[in-house]
Amino acid sequence: MNLPRFTFLILCAGLAACSNRGDDVPLTRIQHDEPGPDEFAVLPTKPLETPESYSKLPAPTPGAANRVDQNPKADGVAALGGNPAALTGTAPAASDTALVRHANRHGQQPGIRQTLAIEDAEIRRRHGRINILNLGPIDDYTSAYKDEWLAPYAEEQQLRRRGIRTPTNPPPED
Repeated sequence: MNLPRFTFLILCAGLAACSNRGDDVPLTRIQHDEPGPDEFAVLPTKPLETPESYSKLPAPTPGAANRVDQNPKADGVAALGGNPAALTGTAPAASDTALVRHANRHGQQPGIRQTLAIEDAEIRRRHGRINILNLGPIDDYTSAYKDEWLAPYAEEQQLRRRGIRTPTNPPPED
């Protein structure tokens, strides 16, 4: 390979590494190439109604509920067999008190969601940059979060050594 061609390749790689990818660093490169339908774009709507008086209609308010879909999320939950009242409550349902008590048995950390969001943004920022030394297909998501993964078989063996009963699981893949 002669020197000008090699210099051109290095220059192209350098320009690709300097490309702007925005503030939020995506770690996966999933592309939707098929022209199929979007199942979640369809919401159940109530039939249109003619008002008694057009002069008594309220003024349009962007972002406010409309007369046809006054609460589309709750209507969607009800259409799927759920309880729409569960969307309005901020506290856990009374039927979940045992679960909440067990989950909080060692205490809870206030603001954990904000803390995790900050830590995750830092991981994505740190691992989302282009590494020109890696040639070939690389899964950025796997490389970014591999330190956070549990080793299920090692954990199972550790629990069994401590005398804790564990359910059976499939044998490790080779």
